[in-house]
Amino acid sequence: MKYHKEVFHGISMILQFGINMIVPILLCTFVGILLDRLFSTSFIVIILFFLGAAAGFRNIFIFARNMNKRTTHLGSDADEALSGHRNEDFGERMDRVYRDNMNE
Repeated sequence: MKYHKEVFHGISMILQFGINMIVPILLCTFVGILLDRLFSTSFIVIILFFLGAAAGFRNIFIFARNMNKRTTHLGSDADEALSGHRNEDFGERMDRVYRDNMNE
């Protein structure tokens, strides 16, 4: 079986999105249930559930923003600014990108 780095990278990104969303919701919900039982109320769990959902969305937003910063696309201005190879033609750029990705 051949190792496909892109496939495993994509699966790990999907799992990280799910974990970044589910964990804060579950933690806040369980803390809300415990506090409701402790104080004999029934509204704290609802408040903490929505607080956990907001924290999950914040985590996903930060994760997606950081993921977007790390990737550069062939031919983009960011790729040229980072690499410093402004005067190369498309074939040379393809060769350089291929060499850089083979070293990962």
